[in-house]
Amino acid sequence: MSRGSLYRFSVFVLVAAACVILATPSLADSQARIVRLSDVQGSVQVDKNTGLGFENAFLNLPITQGVKLKTRAGGRAEVEFEDGSSMRLAPGATVEFSTLGLNDSGKRISVVNLVEGMAYVNWLGAAGDQFTLNFSREKIALDHAAHFRVDTSAEVANLAVFKGEVEAEGPAGTVSVEKRKTATFDVADNDKYTLANKIAEAPLDSWDKDATAYHDEYAKRGSSPYGYGASDLGYYGSYTNVPGYGLMWQPYFTGAGWDPFMDGAWAFYPGFGYMFVSAYPWGWMPYYYGNWMYVPGFGWMWQPGYWNTWNPIPRYTGPTTVHVHALTPPTGTIKTVAVGRGPTVSTAASSRFTLNSGSAGLGIARGSLGNLRRLNSQVARNGFAAVHPAPQFASTSGHASGGSVSHASTAGSSTGSSTSHVSAAGGHASGGGGVVHH
Repeated sequence: MSRGSLYRFSVFVLVAAACVILATPSLADSQARIVRLSDVQGSVQVDKNTGLGFENAFLNLPITQGVKLKTRAGGRAEVEFEDGSSMRLAPGATVEFSTLGLNDSGKRISVVNLVEGMAYVNWLGAAGDQFTLNFSREKIALDHAAHFRVDTSAEVANLAVFKGEVEAEGPAGTVSVEKRKTATFDVADNDKYTLANKIAEAPLDSWDKDATAYHDEYAKRGSSPYGYGASDLGYYGSYTNVPGYGLMWQPYFTGAGWDPFMDGAWAFYPGFGYMFVSAYPWGWMPYYYGNWMYVPGFGWMWQPGYWNTWNPIPRYTGPTTVHVHALTPPTGTIKTVAVGRGPTVSTAASSRFTLNSGSAGLGIARGSLGNLRRLNSQVARNGFAAVHPAPQFASTSGHASGGSVSHASTAGSSTGSSTSHVSAAGGHASGGGGVVHH
């Protein structure tokens, strides 16, 4: 072989190897699974096994096998699994997703280690799926629905069951904990346990309860083989049968000039490469399944489908005359790269802000405003509306109004001022923590 041929062959081998390393696995053909970081409030950090250690986490980040998640003081997080099951982390918690895979029959296997702190689990018990939670020296293995709370420290661990029956296996044997009962494990005494016929209320029990009610309420309005993200699609937008296109979904408050890829980030994962992460609170399923289409008279809409293939780069179809932010993964770095206004972290919402046409839900906390469909009509007519949001999940926790709208303000506020109010409420975290601006 000549020196030139040898050089070309070497280059070919190196390029091929790089493609294998960075290739994104098709989930239809592999054992890999990806779940969703579905809520981020305050300081939350993630270790994606990139070698960068813990970095700032944000809404809609994919969670893959081996990822670690940590909530700081005042931070909270929620993770959604494919069937709509959820895990919520209180401040000061650390978890590791040691296994996110499939067994030989294609059923999901999830193993999560609660290293420290408190976690709420609402496992829906999809047929054949298995969920294991390790805490202290105990192991919970579920193949059925259950809703429970676990907290662990160096001295003591507690398991409180809200729904179903949960067995914990450890050094002192196996204990079965029924609904409305609590098991307490003495870490210093080989995890010996005691049972109580009650549950001591924890400060974040109401958050967990309201989050569960939110998912139960709005997930019913969608239709897909997956449950994660379905509740946010039901709250932040609506489905329409469009002649010639079929069933399409569109977020509220889009407006002219909005495109689905203008705000978000590129996040790198070893073995998967870069994935696009949307900044919008509903931005999960429409970016990894189906296809975005520009529909004349409607604007950008999402067409459900392509359920057997995970798309790290969203699909879209649109005329060349319509502007859309280029979906070009970064090169030369493994740091998170912000797009537009960058990724989103929830902060304390303003008691009043102006909702713009084109915001597509940014700045609206889950359940903080009731009847977004009516609000959408008002914003479509006037271009904006002044709103007074309630706390997160208020529309599912007994406050039917879920916030209010100031009708008198819709005619007087300027578009410029309303933009600043929405940005303050949305809490875009586009700097720090290894985020690079494009």
